Amino acid sequence: MTPAPLITLLTDFGTQDAYVGILKGVIAEICPEARVIDLTHEIAPQDLLAARFNLLNAHPYFPPGTIHVAVVDPGVGTARRGVAIQTAGSVLVGPDNGIFSGILTASPALAAVALARTEYWRTRLPSTTFHGRDIFAPVAAHLAQGISLAALGNPIEPQSLATLEIPPVVQSGQRVRGSVQYCDRFGNLITNLTPEHLPNGPWQAQLGEHILPSARTYSEVLPSQPLSLIGSHGWLEIAVNGGSAQQQLQASVGTCVWIEPAE
Repeated sequence: MTPAPLITLLTDFGTQDAYVGILKGVIAEICPEARVIDLTHEIAPQDLLAARFNLLNAHPYFPPGTIHVAVVDPGVGTARRGVAIQTAGSVLVGPDNGIFSGILTASPALAAVALARTEYWRTRLPSTTFHGRDIFAPVAAHLAQGISLAALGNPIEPQSLATLEIPPVVQSGQRVRGSVQYCDRFGNLITNLTPEHLPNGPWQAQLGEHILPSARTYSEVLPSQPLSLIGSHGWLEIAVNGGSAQQQLQASVGTCVWIEPAE
């Protein structure tokens, strides 16, 4: 038995208004058998880097053929492209503003189209402020019904897709410099450093003037004490046992973090 098509949704719409429900209604009208999973709708308004991070980290946990719709779109209604992108395991649908660039680093685009075929939109005259409803959700539903990527618009070079750059990891002697790429709702500061960047033997992290011991779990340090550890997502994170590292250490996305051998 062929499983029902799977569509995920990630937006900055929140849940106070009906916007998310409207996306689901549009999908249900076109492809009622589709399964829809909410990744999150609590991305901060227009926060493209947060959308990039959450898509990158959710993507590996979905089966091949999943259609990922992301609508964090401060350029809605402008000349920025709407795109559908084929990777080895999924199709990505949304604005071409870099939110898919994390996924595409791990799973490169095999093909991409600019969404130009209005017969696959909800209306040929879409709202200038709600492309999620009028373009992206209906395109995803048509894909779930079996419409090919090529039928949706004009082919574009994958290399032309927008990217969101984060500062690269830099080696300096025995020290490695990374940066905070995301702050989660617990106030954990998630960096772009991975276990591959850790020195052999004991290590510690430094954020500003703060020296942060390494640990395996949050509770290995005293309450309210900051620490560094490898989180469930595989990135090094700075945390506070029972508190918010973001608030306590006064850090944010882009803050520099060093790792080095422990003294």
